Amino acid sequence: MLRPSMTESLDLSAARVGVVTFPGTLDDRDAARAVRLSGATAVELWHADDDLQDVDAVVIPGGFSYGDYLRAGAISRFAPLMAKVIDAANSDAKLPVLGICNGFQILTESHLLPGSMVKNDHLKFICRDQVLRVENAATAWTNAYQAGQDITVPLKNQDGQYIADEKTLDALEAEGRVVFRYIGVNPNGSRRDIAGISNAAGNVVGLMPHPEHAVEAGFGPSSPAGPHTGTDGLGFFASVLNTILAGAKA
Repeated sequence: MLRPSMTESLDLSAARVGVVTFPGTLDDRDAARAVRLSGATAVELWHADDDLQDVDAVVIPGGFSYGDYLRAGAISRFAPLMAKVIDAANSDAKLPVLGICNGFQILTESHLLPGSMVKNDHLKFICRDQVLRVENAATAWTNAYQAGQDITVPLKNQDGQYIADEKTLDALEAEGRVVFRYIGVNPNGSRRDIAGISNAAGNVVGLMPHPEHAVEAGFGPSSPAGPHTGTDGLGFFASVLNTILAGAKA
């Protein structure tokens, strides 16, 4: 179960969560719907713009930005809007940024997160429901979960294998920056079963699986309640609203 949300019984439509679209983005509409289902306002952000429109958080969704030419996320890193995202994420305000799948790849290419993404070890595209363990429930995007909680969200990727040198992996483990770990099966060969990580401040999180596809009963993974009833992904969006509200009260 999710922790009681600080956002309950509040009108959070004033909270603005930007969703970035690049040429080749596929999941921006799904991410925007997840934002709206959480109670916030989804703000469309275009890759070629240089204005974040006063958003309180940013989601970089999945897809194949710029066709994954060169390598996944390599060109998107240089988009005008990404310069603004990088500056805002690294600023004193520490803008919350979530990168999902291709968004995770973009965050590593942008050096907002360490390591890199390469092709799955089996060299095939994979699409399945995936169990994840929440290793860190103290980030801007995970505070509505419990540490050690298992959640199920869809996974779909071809370049989903997370790699980093041993020194970086050891640092991520020691600093509690491994946010999600694959449970049951490692679907792509990621080092140490890592499914998602954060930056040191916890405002930037990237993961390969897709929480935005597990936010509405009838359309998500199956759960003990029945087929397609899983809504474990809602916790990401409840978490960032908790973060936004806490910042507004500070």
